[in-house]
Amino acid sequence: MTKLSVNINKFATLRNSRGGNNPDVVKAAVDAQVFGADGVTVHPRPDERHIRYADVHAIKKIITTEFNIEGNSQEQKFVDLVLDVRPTQVTLVPDALGQITSNHGWDTIRHRNYLTDIVSTFRKAGIRVSLFVDPVIAMVEGAAATGADRVELYTEAYAHEYHADREKAIAPYRTAAECAIKSGLGLNAGHDLDLHNLSFFARTIAGLDEVSIGHALICDALYLGYENAVQLYKRQLQ
Repeated sequence: MTKLSVNINKFATLRNSRGGNNPDVVKAAVDAQVFGADGVTVHPRPDERHIRYADVHAIKKIITTEFNIEGNSQEQKFVDLVLDVRPTQVTLVPDALGQITSNHGWDTIRHRNYLTDIVSTFRKAGIRVSLFVDPVIAMVEGAAATGADRVELYTEAYAHEYHADREKAIAPYRTAAECAIKSGLGLNAGHDLDLHNLSFFARTIAGLDEVSIGHALICDALYLGYENAVQLYKRQLQ
């Protein structure tokens, strides 16, 4: 079954809005595991406007499931953090400085030399490496050429078009997924997946290893409760 990794950034956003430690981000990571998540995802940014680097170290001490750190490896501070913490997986995302949220995948052809070097750096440390890419065959093939272990398909376009025509929306993802599997890559997905569109995506995309979901799940948790939301998302993947 496809694994669910819960992105807990929004807990940190809420905490930072008032100062102090409420809600407790480390407890949010612990509870995600207790409630059935297969992993926890964090995405620290240089300004630490949500997840702080100290949070990452604290979570590493208590985590019992997979730990996925997302971020921009062009920031040396991020590279040093990942090599120090050594999570199960690092997902490399081409964020610009100050970007609100990720909005595009890597150009794995243009940045092939750089990505090959940084992928090698993390893999030598025993860390699984996933590259955030758009559902484009050339980008998936380019990711495979860097030596990466997996790709994470950026699913915002699918989520945006899902209600209008879900077959059309998922078509490029099905093709990209087939290319990834044929290229020997593992397959992750994330961004704007929710209780409405997740089940169809998971049923349609063969070989899907993991989805990383944060914003939608935490929004649903406000109404449904955190434990219930995690369980409902897990159910969509069955």
